[in-house]
Amino acid sequence: MRIAVMGAGGLGGYYGARLAKGGADVVFVARGAHLDAMKANGLTVESTIESFALPRVTATDDPASIGGPVDVVLFTVKLWDTEAAARAILPIVGPDTAVLSLQNGVQKDDMLRPILGEAPVMGAIAQISAAVPRPGTITQVGQMQRLAFGEFDGRVSPRAEAFLEACKAGGVAAEISPDITREIWQKFVFLVGLSATTCATRCTIGPVRTNPHTRALLLGVMEEVVAVARASGVSIAEDFAADRLAFVDTLPAEMVASMYHDLAAGRRLELPWLSGGVVDLGAAVGVPTPLNKAIRDVLILHTAGRLA
Repeated sequence: MRIAVMGAGGLGGYYGARLAKGGADVVFVARGAHLDAMKANGLTVESTIESFALPRVTATDDPASIGGPVDVVLFTVKLWDTEAAARAILPIVGPDTAVLSLQNGVQKDDMLRPILGEAPVMGAIAQISAAVPRPGTITQVGQMQRLAFGEFDGRVSPRAEAFLEACKAGGVAAEISPDITREIWQKFVFLVGLSATTCATRCTIGPVRTNPHTRALLLGVMEEVVAVARASGVSIAEDFAADRLAFVDTLPAEMVASMYHDLAAGRRLELPWLSGGVVDLGAAVGVPTPLNKAIRDVLILHTAGRLA
């Protein structure tokens, strides 16, 4: 199976490395020092599940250089790079190619369709904590490692089955979902809660879930996302936010959202598609989202990166 990883950071680098370890023909699309390190020394994965090294990998900064269509594109760029990155992969997207966006949010696939068309886009989510601590190295922490994907019409397609086999060969905990839209929204509930509260408080999830005021904020933020999902026709349980709060209690106390790291480093934020996305989607279906609006408004001055 030929697989291109568009945006080989923590998320894409980890899954691409595991797929390559399992025998897939993987090309990593990256840039800068990370790309240079992969070309020179391969890719190293430091993981609480299994650490390993790939002494040689194929890496490029130009998807067109891959040469013809691939079977699967793992699309893992930051949301603000979506349009440019989607146009860049057009030369490697054929009639049977599956493009799996592992990006955050629930608007990600709608951003791809105007550029790629309907057929290539397959729904997907990744649940993992991974990062690039230094060029050429991926770190993965915790036991949370899950990949779910599927066609938006619920059918089990040959391309989904083929990718599942590649995942199994690479030791990826993966499954084909019969309702990938629900999966995407369920991840969104948790992600918005984690990003909103850790960024607004500048604290890890441990203190947030312990203090009664911030715990109530976390629950309320997630309840708003559930309300928007249900009003949008998504089959999600009314008490799903409470389920996610119980899940939060099982996480390492030092856990934060990726947006927390971006905020701390003065980088751009995915806020417009997280709490900001909840506000916009809520307005479209007539659901008030005052807590997410407050989070958006508190953080909005940092959206473009560190203020001058």
